[in-house]
Amino acid sequence: MELSIGKIFKGDRVIWMVLMLLSLLSLLIVYSATGALAYRVASGNTFKYLLRQVGFLSAGIGVILLMVNVFPIKLYSKLALWAVWASIGFLLFSVAMKGTQFVSSSGRTLNFFGLTFQPAELAKISLILYTAKILGKRQKTRGDLWDAFKRIILFTGAICGLIFISDFSTSALLFATVMTMMFAGRIPLLYLFSVVGAGIALIVVIYFTADILPDGLGRVQTMKGRIERFINGDPNSEKGITQADYAKLAIYSGGIFGKGPGHSDVSNYMAAAYNDFIFAIIVEEYGLIGGTFVILLFLIFFFRGVTIVRRATRTFPAFLVIGLTLVLVYQAMINIGVSSGALPVTGQPLPWISLGGTSLLFTSVAFGLILSVSHQNQKNHEVEEQPLMVKAPDEDYEIENEEKNK
Repeated sequence: MELSIGKIFKGDRVIWMVLMLLSLLSLLIVYSATGALAYRVASGNTFKYLLRQVGFLSAGIGVILLMVNVFPIKLYSKLALWAVWASIGFLLFSVAMKGTQFVSSSGRTLNFFGLTFQPAELAKISLILYTAKILGKRQKTRGDLWDAFKRIILFTGAICGLIFISDFSTSALLFATVMTMMFAGRIPLLYLFSVVGAGIALIVVIYFTADILPDGLGRVQTMKGRIERFINGDPNSEKGITQADYAKLAIYSGGIFGKGPGHSDVSNYMAAAYNDFIFAIIVEEYGLIGGTFVILLFLIFFFRGVTIVRRATRTFPAFLVIGLTLVLVYQAMINIGVSSGALPVTGQPLPWISLGGTSLLFTSVAFGLILSVSHQNQKNHEVEEQPLMVKAPDEDYEIENEEKNK
C-alpha cells in the first residue's frame, strides 16, 4: 500500500518546511565553503564533502522519520535517566583517555574502530530529557520544586563540569538551556539566581587565575585568551588577518545581495568556513537578504516550538520541546554572533547547515523529538491553546490514556 507524503512526514508541517529549506541551503553553502578544503585534503575532489553532507542530511531525515513514525513519546521519558548516566560515563572516559588512540587531543571526540563520536552532543539531549522529566513530575508544591531543583542541578553540574574541561562554549550553552527550562518550570528565582551567580563567580575566578592554573585543567587559557581578544582586539591582527577578521570581511563584501552561489573568495582563506563561520559565507554569497532569511527560518522554528508547547497536554512533552527548541536557537544565535563579531570566537556549528557529523545527527534527534510531540498533539486532537503551567503533572505519564488515543 502506497503511503502519502503526509502520512510519512508527520508532525508540524511548518517545521518540516524549515528543515527542507535549511537542507537545501546547507548543500549549497557546504559545497562552496569546502572548495579549498577539498584541494588540500581530497586531491581536488570538490564533490567529496557535498556527497558527505548529502549522506548526513539523508541519515538525519531518516532518524527523524523513524522517531516520528515508530517510537512513542513515553519511551523517551523512560530512557532519560539511563541516557544521563551514559553521557556521564562517556564524558568521564573522554577525560581519562584524553590524547590516546581512543580520544582526540582536545578531548571532544571519541574514536572507536574508526567511528568518531562527540559525547557532549549526547549529553545535551540526555540532560534536556532528564530535566523535562523531573520538571514534569514535580509541579504541585514548593517542596516538589525544591526537590526538582536539587536533582537537576546535581546532574547539570556534573555534566557541564565535565564538558567544560574540553569545550567551554557547549558547557555554557547547555547550562543556559537548563536554567531557562527551570525558569519555565516555576523553579523559584532565588534558586536560579544563586546558581547563576555561583557560575559567574566561578568563571571570574578562573579568568583571573588562568595563568597559574595547570595546563591540564581544561581550556582555561583558551577561554581567557578569547575573552581578551574580544575585548581588546586580537594582537595577531597586526601580523595578518585572523579567522574572525575574515568572517567580518566576508559579511562586508557580501553587501545587500551577495556575490552569488559559489562565488565566495573569503572561504578559501578560512579554516572553519564550512563550520564555525559558515554564516559569514552565507552572507558573502547571498548578501544581507540571505543572512536575514536564515535568521527568519530559525525565528519561525522558535515560534512553531512555542505553538507545540502550548498545545501539549502533558508537562513532560511541553518541557522537552522548550529545552530542545531553546538549545537549537541558542546555538544558532551563538554561531551568528561569532560570525558577525558580536560574540567571542567559539566552536558552535550552525544547526543543520554546517558540515555534518555527530552534531548534525544529534540535531536530527532533537528535531525528531520536537516533531514527535507535535504529532502526538495532533493525535490527541488538542487544538485549543493552553498556558503551560495548567497542564497535568506527569506523575502518571507512563500510563497511556488508551481511550484518548483511539
